[in-house]
Amino acid sequence: MNKNKIIFYVSTGLLTLLMLFSVSMYVFNNPEIVKAFQGMGYPTYLIYPLATAKVLGLVALWFISDKSLKEWAYAGFFFNTLLAFFAHVMIGDGQQMGAVIGFVLVIVSYISSKKING
Repeated sequence: MNKNKIIFYVSTGLLTLLMLFSVSMYVFNNPEIVKAFQGMGYPTYLIYPLATAKVLGLVALWFISDKSLKEWAYAGFFFNTLLAFFAHVMIGDGQQMGAVIGFVLVIVSYISSKKING
């Protein structure tokens, strides 16, 4: 296995774990997430659709061969992590490092996928 494939699988695997952790928090720790969303000024009805979108994005990255769907999934993760970073910075809760890690993983996974898939 070449270097680019290893980078892709590690970064995408870590991104998957991060997103699945996020989804599990949305579902199994919902009262705490509702408070967090309210604290950031976001409507709480976005929690379950966002969790669903994250799962569908992961399915697209791992199991769908259509390149345009993968691009949309990466775009969704890009904007999700970018906006999460700024939301945490704006309210000053100090929780932005998870978003930074997610953002870096999205970028590394995307670039390495381009190198191995063309």
